[in-house]
Amino acid sequence: MHELSLMAELIKLVSEDAHHRGIIKVSKIDVIVGDLSNVLPEALEEAFVYLRPRVEAPFDEKTELHIIREEARAECRSCGTEFVPDYRIAFCPVCRLPTSELQSGETFRVESYEGCDEDGN
Repeated sequence: MHELSLMAELIKLVSEDAHHRGIIKVSKIDVIVGDLSNVLPEALEEAFVYLRPRVEAPFDEKTELHIIREEARAECRSCGTEFVPDYRIAFCPVCRLPTSELQSGETFRVESYEGCDEDGN
């Protein structure tokens, strides 16, 4: 389950950025997970639940993970048809050529996080 190592790295990145910005408590993390990113949202959630109590501040048991799903979209470069592909390499459902280009669905990133500083802001 590579989601455990992905989540560990995500927590590290957010922790470092929060520290740099003077944030002492992170209350919520928004993560975008594309349908073709090879990241399983359910496994990512389990990894977060497992790691959350094992890391130091700025995380605690109340820190939430919000996963935003990004639908896979592709466009055929030959005929211009837009469609939802099943795989990264997909045949156009109209002209049946393998000339499609992914427009979305591969993303895995922290979209944002919320927290407060020493003053409670």
